[in-house]
Amino acid sequence: MTTLFLTDAEATRSLGVRLGNCLPAGSVILLEGDLGAGKTTLVQGIGEGLGIEDAIVSPTFTLINEYPEGRIPLYHLDLYRLEPSEVEVLNLESYWEGAEFPLGIVAIEWAERLPYKPQSYLYLRLSYSPESGRQAELVSVGNFDWGALAQDLGQAKDLPLQPETMRDLEA
Repeated sequence: MTTLFLTDAEATRSLGVRLGNCLPAGSVILLEGDLGAGKTTLVQGIGEGLGIEDAIVSPTFTLINEYPEGRIPLYHLDLYRLEPSEVEVLNLESYWEGAEFPLGIVAIEWAERLPYKPQSYLYLRLSYSPESGRQAELVSVGNFDWGALAQDLGQAKDLPLQPETMRDLEA
């Protein structure tokens, strides 16, 4: 697990830009965090990193927003309004398996409501507290390609992070 201590919302967006710049097609990011923790801000950064010019907005009511025009497509899902039984029938695996949609980055907000998970993904939990500030916990699960991302984050000089920002960086 890697823990990043982010200075502000701009640092959260910058982390997203890094993800959008280096993650390959077929990447799945399962996002968790309280309301206002920065999940949508992170996905907006991912879109920027992919070169998407459309405004990235939370798909809380539409459930899925598709952005096909970047370096690779971005599929932004928000499961906040759904129960796990409702999520199950949506066949969301079609987004990360590439069967019905071109492979891209799949970012799923409120992923704890997902009753099934892909074999490989990046788990990213965002949190905020007045005492410790903003934090992002990143965990690579399965065969998720962590190498390029870990190297990029380790060399990030323009990512506004707090001192001693990374713990247990897996290279």
